[in-house]
Parts: sequence; C-alpha cells; structure tokens
Amino acid sequence: MTKAPTVYDVAHHAGVSIATVSRVLSRPDDVKPATRERVLGSVAALGYVPSGAARGLAARRTGVIGLFFQGLDAMDDLGDIALEGDEASAGGARIIRDVPERADTRVLNLYFDEVLRGCELESWRSGFSLLVGVGRGDTATQTVRDMAGRVDGLMVLAGSASEEELAQLSRHVPIVVMAGPRRGDELDHVSVSNAEGMRALAAHLIDDLGARDLEYVSGSVDSPDDAERWDGFVMAHVERELSTPATPTLRGDFTRDGGRRVGRELMQRERLPRAVVCANDQMALGVIDAARIAGVTVPDELIVTGFDGIDAGRLSTPRLTTVRQPMETLGRVSVQALARRLAEPKLPAMSVRLPVEVLLRESSEPSSTS
Repeated sequence: MTKAPTVYDVAHHAGVSIATVSRVLSRPDDVKPATRERVLGSVAALGYVPSGAARGLAARRTGVIGLFFQGLDAMDDLGDIALEGDEASAGGARIIRDVPERADTRVLNLYFDEVLRGCELESWRSGFSLLVGVGRGDTATQTVRDMAGRVDGLMVLAGSASEEELAQLSRHVPIVVMAGPRRGDELDHVSVSNAEGMRALAAHLIDDLGARDLEYVSGSVDSPDDAERWDGFVMAHVERELSTPATPTLRGDFTRDGGRRVGRELMQRERLPRAVVCANDQMALGVIDAARIAGVTVPDELIVTGFDGIDAGRLSTPRLTTVRQPMETLGRVSVQALARRLAEPKLPAMSVRLPVEVLLRESSEPSSTS
C-alpha cells in the first residue's frame, strides 16, 4: 500500500511552509489567491486528505469541539439566535394554553436527543466538527480528560464532571457548562429558567386549579436542574404561605420506570395528593402509567405535570402538562458560546439563561374546565 501523503509533502511540493498549507485548508480567504491555488493544486496532485491534526499544526486548532454527557435528522430553518442583548438572554416564563392545533410535528425525541441535535446543527453552521463523549461510572473522569486533549473546546452537561475537574481542564481548553448556573466559577454557562418555570407551573396549579396538596417528584440528588426546579416549587408555596418538606421526599431518577415506581407508591396511599409535580416528563409519564393501571383517572382524580417538553408528552393520553425548555436552543447557544470563547479568549465569563414555556394540556385540565 502506498504511503499516504502528509502535510509536509504538500508544503514541499508547493514550495510553502506547513503553516501556509494549514491556512489554505482552514482559512483560505486569509491566503493570497496565487498561493492558495498553488497549494490546492499540490493537494490535488498528491491526493492529500487533510486531517484535523494537519490543519491544526499552525493555528494549534483541530476544528473539533466536544460535547460530554454523564451516562446516559433533517435540517430545519434555524433562524438567528442573539447571544447578547436579546430577550432570550433575560430568561423568564410565560403561561400558554397548549391546544391540539398547536401540536409540534417533529419526530419523537427525548431531552438528550434534542440538546445533541442543537449542538450538531450549530456546529455544522459554525464550521466545527462535533465529538460526542458519554462517561459512565468510574470511567467518566478519564473520558472527559481524554476529550479535552482532542478538541479545541468542550461543552459539558452540568453535573457530568466535578467543579474541581472542570476548573483544572479549563486551564488547558475552553469549557462551557450546559444546563447549570454559575456557582462561583469563571466558566461560561448556558442554562434555562428552571426555577421560574416550575414556580409558574406550581402557581397555576394552586391559584387557577385550586390544588393545595401538591406532591413533588425529584430526579436525582446531584442534578443542578432538579435543584432549581425544586426551588421554584418551594417559592410558589412560600409566596402563598403553604408548607413544603425541607427536601423532596419522592425520587424517580429522571426515568419513566422511576416514575412508575413512585406512582405505585402513591396509589397505595389512603389518600392521593391533588397533583403530582414531576421534575421531568419521563417521570410524569411513568406516574400516568401507574395511575392508569390502578384505575385512577388523570386529571379528574389526579393532576400530573412534567418538565422538559419532550415529544412523548404531547403524544400521551392524556397529553402532558409540562414546562417546555428550549432543548435544541440550549445546544445551539452552547456552541455559540464556545465559538465566542475560542475567538476571544480574554472576554469575561458569560451566563445565558433561556426562557421556558408552561404548556397547559389535558393532564392538568379537569373535564369540567375543558
């Protein structure tokens, strides 16, 4: 097998430096037309296929950014999203009565699918390749470290790596933390209005539907999103002088099976709460499953709500009342934030909070009000 030509071969053939070859392949507009054509001619003559390492020899860039999660399609009109000076950056929450005619026609996706889709689309739009890594158990730390050594910048879902680990990695590669607020660090953060959304939903259940007995189903102890949603739930109660436990008493691990387990536990009580407020849609759908099996009617006997806005919630029976967060936008804005940091490393750390929408559907709308 003939040895593949290298960037050094191209540089020698064209009579230029390897830095010039790298610029032609990564930033052709920065190179004089005559030189650019000579280099591209050598690339064609030698059959050279550029690699990320070769493109990065001069600029010390690979053109690859990373997305790291802890364990775990078609192109639409993306439009423009302003990173600063736009109402999206201010956060907030609004109530929307979601009727069948407003149904989203996209295919079924879960939270991580939507966030990943946003990262993929914006990476493509911005000229980056995207490397995705999933850490599991004891290997998570090594996985995120390995990724940091292979990419120009790294997006990390909050809670997937310790604050100490991120601080250490950020000395070598730009880091954007996704779905988590800044907690004294100097990293860029992109999050959603978790507390505001849950506060608005709980307020609706209490004020508009007259529900006073609300049971909260938490996801996991180490989830920043979950902690913020619990805070919003508590705030709605405190403002109305209603009591809540000091911490959530029910946990469903963010899974549908966990929601079913919690639901079965609730169905065995002598008295049901008026409403079950879940920290994500998957758990809420599991509670609805358990209610259906037990013969409990949702919402007339039990109101069930979720958080995220995954497509499964609008396809369930009844359709799920939820707080829809902009999952795809979260991915897209995170890529924008990372690109901004790569272009201007000395800029102050930024925090963007994206708004959410409370979608009122049949799982919280008793038949008498529909």
